[in-house]
Amino acid sequence: MLDDRKTAILSAVVQEYISTAQPVGSTHIADAPGVRVSSATVRNEMAVLEQEGYLTQPHTSAGRIPTDKGYRFFVDHLVAPGRLDQAASAEVGEFFRSAHGRLEEMLHQTSDLLAHLTNYAAVVVGPRSAALAVLSVQVVALSSTVATVVVVLSNGSVESESIELGHDIYDAHLGAASAHLTAQLSGKALGSVGGLTPSGDPVVDRLAGTALTAIRRGSSAEHVYVGGTSAMASAFDAVDIVRDVLRTLEQQFVVVSLLGDLVQRGISVAIGVEHGVQPLSACSVVVAPIVIDGERRGSVGVLGPTRMNYPQALATVDVVSDRLGRRLEDN
Repeated sequence: MLDDRKTAILSAVVQEYISTAQPVGSTHIADAPGVRVSSATVRNEMAVLEQEGYLTQPHTSAGRIPTDKGYRFFVDHLVAPGRLDQAASAEVGEFFRSAHGRLEEMLHQTSDLLAHLTNYAAVVVGPRSAALAVLSVQVVALSSTVATVVVVLSNGSVESESIELGHDIYDAHLGAASAHLTAQLSGKALGSVGGLTPSGDPVVDRLAGTALTAIRRGSSAEHVYVGGTSAMASAFDAVDIVRDVLRTLEQQFVVVSLLGDLVQRGISVAIGVEHGVQPLSACSVVVAPIVIDGERRGSVGVLGPTRMNYPQALATVDVVSDRLGRRLEDN
């Protein structure tokens, strides 16, 4: 454990580096609140902090910057629970009061809101459709060989999946299959449906079975929305880091697994290599679960450089995840 002076110096270095992205020298820290010692004393203490792995010196003549260990100490011991400022709180409140339309649109807009408030890349992983009750199902022909299965769910979201049609399928079969599926699935969660009771028409039963398989497959997938990726381009000096980060954000499975793993482990902040995704080793992740009816049904997170503004990111993610969970619960 660090003594009070080293703790104050480390805190000052972290906050200054977060603000400026420039190595921090002893002269600047000497007059920081809670420090108030000579530059020589600060240099000595910063040297000790470097030896203990909390700071590093990128160049011999440069000041120090925090290491992942330094950020971790800052987050665990020095970051007080943050609160959104009045303007940000008002923006979040207005957003969720006026958010209407399909679930997919609201989740996408939520990721944009979070990116706007933090200036980091934002990720929203929505609830799987398999846990939601079905209101209605309709099978609509797109051509003589392809149809789309449209499912309206209890939270207002709409799922659609394409299926291939046989040559013996006519409009009457589509209508009958739609009615049969709605009667069989209405009020039930997609994930709980075993099979369909025969309708008496083998063509309708085959069509309905194909449609059910398609919507089951779609309902098991996570809904992932990423906003603010352009902010990552300005967060790093090295082009190869930006390239790795953007490429990883395009891989939805990796993003969903990352956030889900952190939420499952009860971790709200993962710094650098702590999250285990090598292409994102220069990044930190702040995440919170989306809780609906007392159960975790998704997650909200931001991803930015390790020098991110942790108090602001934590406060913003917590407020947005809470408001989103309550909105989905109301629906």
